[in-house]
Amino acid sequence: MNLDLVKNIGIIMGGYSNEYDISIKSGQVVYETLMDSYNCYRIYIKENEWVLEKDNNSYPIDIDNFKIEGFTNLKLDCIFNAIHGTPGEDGKIQKYFKDKNIPITGCNSYQSALTFDKIACLNFLSSKGIKVASSISLLKSEEIDIDEIENKIGFPCFIKASNSGSSFGVFKVNSKDEMVNCLDSAFEVDNKVLVESNIDGREFSIGVISLKGITKVLPITEIITSNDFFDYEAKYEGKSEEITPANISDELESELKLLSEKIYNLLKLKGFSRSEFIVNDNGIYYLETNTVPGLTSESILPQQARCADISLKELFVNAINEAII
Repeated sequence: MNLDLVKNIGIIMGGYSNEYDISIKSGQVVYETLMDSYNCYRIYIKENEWVLEKDNNSYPIDIDNFKIEGFTNLKLDCIFNAIHGTPGEDGKIQKYFKDKNIPITGCNSYQSALTFDKIACLNFLSSKGIKVASSISLLKSEEIDIDEIENKIGFPCFIKASNSGSSFGVFKVNSKDEMVNCLDSAFEVDNKVLVESNIDGREFSIGVISLKGITKVLPITEIITSNDFFDYEAKYEGKSEEITPANISDELESELKLLSEKIYNLLKLKGFSRSEFIVNDNGIYYLETNTVPGLTSESILPQQARCADISLKELFVNAINEAII
């Protein structure tokens, strides 16, 4: 491979949240998948410490101007974003690299911030006619009336840190006695918290991507978990069954795919996305959208891509091409 003719790709991974280790796994898969096609550089992001790794050597990065010690002439053609949570999924890293005139995979800073903020995203989509669960928004700085929550939402319910991923800061609450401790734990993750009514039903995860300029809905996954909900253990420690493609009627499949594509377009997304839904006799309820989903071969979106005969390499190369165009 003539490196002079190959694009330089920086793969950012890590981040500032509890999703650091998950992001490292995703980033390593991206690196191993792309290393034969590009001149790849792993970039490990921690708060106040960014490091580029190449050939088993580490080079500090000046965060203010993105100057890399030992690589003063390196020009990155694209950043591949594999950071789950902040700053990779909440718009901060997108704005940073836009200011540095370096393309980055995925959606822009505004769409990233909107989808990462559960409260803002639910408010936006519900205003567009998307069915969502009943909910109350709480601020850490305000006095909280537990009786009011019980009257408006009832039990069981979910408490969710508004800006968080991988189910960190998410709790299923069955009684008033559990509410205070769970609220305190959620407020440790974010100063805004969503209290959402519980919806019984089947849970589905649907990937929507931009592939060669065309919006494509991937095969649907049904999630069946032995836990109370699709929490961290269920997602990453084998406490769930993920069935792709889901065993559902043609009618439900069509409805879910049309709704997923509608949400992708309403949010003006690009690149990868994965949205979650609950389905019962009352209809299809939207839960949330993830714009930097897990990217290991076992993760849901790559499973769905594989089911659609799209390889990881095709998925990742396409993301880079669409960012550079």
